[in-house]
Amino acid sequence: MIPGMDPKMLKQAMKRMGLKQEELDALEVIIKCKDKDIIISEPSVIKVNMMGQENFQVSGKITERKLEVFDEDDIQTIIGQTGCTKDQAKNALEQEKDLAKAILRLKSQ
Repeated sequence: MIPGMDPKMLKQAMKRMGLKQEELDALEVIIKCKDKDIIISEPSVIKVNMMGQENFQVSGKITERKLEVFDEDDIQTIIGQTGCTKDQAKNALEQEKDLAKAILRLKSQ
């Protein structure tokens, strides 16, 4: 908002400039990056349409969650060391979050 400007006048000015603003009732916003997820809880989300171009303004409580990424080489190493299936290797990696611990887990089963 512009201080001292009547909200009705501001709305008319925005309309003349081709700006449309809409508040969305969002519960959570998640931005997925290559190595992490950014989670915005209790968000305030505003969608702004300016001459056909849509933009989103998001604010709220921000937390980050680091993603563990394992590649095909890790999975093949586990299979080679333990003789397990590909699915078993993936599950062990997801649970242990560590290559060596995943191998030890599968060898002890």
